[in-house]
Amino acid sequence: MGQGRGSGVSKAQAQNAEAPELRIRPAEAADLGQVIAIDAGVTGIEKTDYWYELFHRYGGGRTRQRLFLVAESGDVIQGFIIGEIRDWEFGSAPCGWVFGLSVRADARLAGVGTRMLEAICDGFRHGGVNKVRTLLARDNSLVLSFFRSQGMMAAQFIPLEMDLDRL
Repeated sequence: MGQGRGSGVSKAQAQNAEAPELRIRPAEAADLGQVIAIDAGVTGIEKTDYWYELFHRYGGGRTRQRLFLVAESGDVIQGFIIGEIRDWEFGSAPCGWVFGLSVRADARLAGVGTRMLEAICDGFRHGGVNKVRTLLARDNSLVLSFFRSQGMMAAQFIPLEMDLDRL
């Protein structure tokens, strides 16, 4: 039978039935090529050394304080999220911080980011914290919209900065 009218199966349901299940898991060294490609696709800069160093510090599920997770569908990495539990910074109680999140452009709006955020928040809860924070550029409307849709809002802290070459 075809997928025509009256079949009771929508086009989205048919596509989801054919797509491999999405799995959130700790990043492995073999994932780095795809992670680097996802990041380069968003930022326009391929930062290979940066990602290998980040994996060395956060990857492999070595600690409850640091998390580097990927969303995998079949053998394709659809996205990644990175964060850690930070203790007492800026006078705040320990909390989880998300400092890296990206999803392949063709996988957006399919719940990949939501699933990864839920997974890292579960990791933070497991680490004994009950709050999560992030920091992003105010003109990054795509990521800002995502975090706002997840229930995040402006925090009590105000980021400050200055150019070091002015000193």
